[in-house]
Amino acid sequence: MRYLIAGLLALTPSLALADTLDKSDSAWILTATALVLFMTLPGLALFYGGLVRNKNVLSVLMQCFAIACAVSLVWLVVGYSLAFSHGGAANAWIGGLSHVFFDGIGRDTLEGSLPKSLHGLFQMTFAIITPALIVGAFAERMRFGAMLAFSVLWVLGVYVPICHWVWGGGWLAELGLYDFAGGTVVHITAGVAALVAAVVLGRRQDWPGQAMKPHNMTMTVMGAGMLWVGWFGFNGGSALAADGNASMAMLVTHISAAAGSLAWVTLEAVKFGKPSALGIATGMVAGLGTITPASGFVGPGGALLIGLAAGVICFYMVLVVKQKWRIDDSLDVFPVHGIGGVLGTLLAGVFASTELGVFSGYGFAKPEYGMLDQIGVQALGVVATFVYTAVVTFLLLKLAGLFTPLRVTAEEEAQGLDIALHEERGYDI
Repeated sequence: MRYLIAGLLALTPSLALADTLDKSDSAWILTATALVLFMTLPGLALFYGGLVRNKNVLSVLMQCFAIACAVSLVWLVVGYSLAFSHGGAANAWIGGLSHVFFDGIGRDTLEGSLPKSLHGLFQMTFAIITPALIVGAFAERMRFGAMLAFSVLWVLGVYVPICHWVWGGGWLAELGLYDFAGGTVVHITAGVAALVAAVVLGRRQDWPGQAMKPHNMTMTVMGAGMLWVGWFGFNGGSALAADGNASMAMLVTHISAAAGSLAWVTLEAVKFGKPSALGIATGMVAGLGTITPASGFVGPGGALLIGLAAGVICFYMVLVVKQKWRIDDSLDVFPVHGIGGVLGTLLAGVFASTELGVFSGYGFAKPEYGMLDQIGVQALGVVATFVYTAVVTFLLLKLAGLFTPLRVTAEEEAQGLDIALHEERGYDI
């Protein structure tokens, strides 16, 4: 009988290759999903909240919270479908409408070894954190309603198409772009959008003449720790299985974060005389963001070098943006996430090589690819993501500005957004 069954399966490969639920994979991605949401709420919210002045702390927490709610509904209604379902002739650029309102996704519908509902939920948490990252660029000066409208438009106009290009079977996926967990989809898009938003909205009052120091570094360091823990779900969960790929992704994520932190505070100590808590936390985020696209393709040796490069290059890019370009990217989203995403995406094409000894990774996307071929694809992905994000973000900000002022008034900014927009105080002591 077993030979008969084997023969039937051989004659019907669609049955032999049918998706099968794996409970261990599902258990891990359920956990990873919670970890990625934990990165936004409360991780990113606390990290950003501590960095602004005390009169604006609640506005930042409110923005992160509201984005999580709004993007969840957008993802349910149409976002997931456009990112991950087939779009016929236009499939290289955007998905279709077969999963609008998660239509066709039931309790037993599978995506590989996972329930498809879980795949949709896991991807939802990525869609949530990406626009939340942009909040750091316009902190302390953007209207709440304008922020929410822009975030919804941005998810549909920028995040969803690029997510499809890279993870939904689009044209960059066909070329073999290496982006394991979001170097292009999350970090470059958020970083570039942040830079554009900072330019469009303009500087905060009295910046840079007046020092605008973080009001609560304890809150920021706590949030940073939550981000580090949550990032294990971000990168390790992107394997979409409980296997060696997931565990290696978690290992290299940790190594890069540690290296980025120490590189940053070392430069601080050399340049400014003292290492800071803000520096060690920011260096960690730089290391995490930079390893993200490479995390499924490189080994621990490569991760060490990627993390060190992240700490050094992102450190100097903060100085360039603030001191040379004089752009008020309030919480350094572009130099940390944007540049980190660019750097990590390019270095994935280097350290994926199997011929670098202790710094080797796990090979290139296609058998015929050498290092230069893979780097070329990585560079194309970086340029396409950068240009598309910059142009569409600018247009969406202008569109949102037609219906509501983007920026609070000078009086409201001086008063603080907590009272001016929400009639609340973060601290009433």
